Amino acid sequence: MRVLKSLAIAFSIYSKIPVPQFEWKEEDMKYMLCFFPWIGAVIGGCVYLWDFLCVIFDIGKICHALIGAAIPLMITGGFHVDGFMDTMDAFHSYQSKEKKLEILKDSHIGAFAVIMLALYGNIYIGAFSEIADRNLLKLVCFGFFLARCLSGISVVSFPSAKKDGMLYLFASRSEKVIVKWALYLQGIVCICFMLWQSLFWGILVVSAALLSFCYYYHRTKKEFGGITGDTAGYFVLICEAGMMIVAAGINVLM
Repeated sequence: MRVLKSLAIAFSIYSKIPVPQFEWKEEDMKYMLCFFPWIGAVIGGCVYLWDFLCVIFDIGKICHALIGAAIPLMITGGFHVDGFMDTMDAFHSYQSKEKKLEILKDSHIGAFAVIMLALYGNIYIGAFSEIADRNLLKLVCFGFFLARCLSGISVVSFPSAKKDGMLYLFASRSEKVIVKWALYLQGIVCICFMLWQSLFWGILVVSAALLSFCYYYHRTKKEFGGITGDTAGYFVLICEAGMMIVAAGINVLM
């Protein structure tokens, strides 16, 4: 029962998918992050289904790309986009670490948040529109799962920039050893599926995710002294975009 409650909590926080409502207890949150990647599995499955329907009904390329790019937003409700925008405002403020952390908590949207989100959306949609090969699309769909495995690993492994907030709450209440190894195992299995799908292409796409992970660690440590809930959302987006761009590049060059 506790496992099912942890699953429900993960989907209720990180997605708009309806789940049974109940009173959250601390013990129910210990393993919640283990199920975070499965929101990515749902996103990947829906993106692949959408592509399949586009082929059957001969749906145009623009509609295919726009709705395909919108599916993650519809499933998550833009949960990670909010973190991305706050992080972009903080990054581009060029203030001290303390001031940047204050900007992360500010609910107002700054100019750089809007500019960088527009830039991100254009690049993401453009890359998505170039992925015509179904095997490459499968790699991207697996990538939604992998991005959340890595994000979950960062929550229980990277230093927190502050001692409050949602991320610190989840990290402090998680059974860290079990959660970490569960996420490692799921990530390894996901990578194996990606390499099995296509060894060379899979290596390139997985490398994009791992490089994003390394960049995320060093950038957040330098800018904030650690990670926050907002930066975790930022990472999910840049990791997904990195894999999408690499997959698009392979499709164009092959």
